[in-house]
Amino acid sequence: MDPKQRSVAQEFDTYKTSYRDAVNASLGFSGLDVDFFTRVKADYLRDLLAAAFGDVAGLDVIDIGCGVGNYHKLLQPKVGTLTGVDVAAECVEQARIENPGVRYESYDGTRLPYPDASFDAAFTICVMHHVPPAAWANFTREALRVLRPGGLFAVFEHNPLNPLTMRVVNRCPFDKDAVLLRKGEVVGLLDKAGFEEVTPRFILSIPAANAPLRAVDRLFSRLPFGAQYYVTGKRPGGGQPTR
Repeated sequence: MDPKQRSVAQEFDTYKTSYRDAVNASLGFSGLDVDFFTRVKADYLRDLLAAAFGDVAGLDVIDIGCGVGNYHKLLQPKVGTLTGVDVAAECVEQARIENPGVRYESYDGTRLPYPDASFDAAFTICVMHHVPPAAWANFTREALRVLRPGGLFAVFEHNPLNPLTMRVVNRCPFDKDAVLLRKGEVVGLLDKAGFEEVTPRFILSIPAANAPLRAVDRLFSRLPFGAQYYVTGKRPGGGQPTR
């Protein structure tokens, strides 16, 4: 494992049982908590899967950089299979305890431990800013590799243009060495990796706590106001993913 990646893994392992507390402390000034942001992004992810595939109940989905599996109780009942993978082995063990219906693996941060074309969809939520920048290109290529033709990849990241987001990041102890990516950087990485239909959108311009508020939030999705953003891309192949 790359020494920088090992350092990140070791630091996150120290937060395996206190992740929520650390994030909530950094969010305290906002009046919101980590569970709110988890629900919002899980809802956006379900929307993206439904838009791409229609029925999501049979999908094989992987969370790359899953940490302690915060999103998995909300997602696992909705899809066919859910898999989580992370470099932080102790976090993976904690996720396995909390989410017995999810498949988990730890890995070295270089090659995902799955064959080519194993999944219909992949996502990574606020992970890439912890990946060493020299490894960003490989990270996106690996996501492409494990997707089936027509498969969807969704990257969620902090918006470094939002001052409230930066206040949260600057207050969070495990974000001290994070390198935040601008939306255009993620778009470029997905383009270079070989994804098609690469689409970026800003989110959380308002507290989008439910479907009507997400509809309002989407009205601002092309403007750089949101606290976070997502970028999606599809593996070439067209149509529904092939199994």
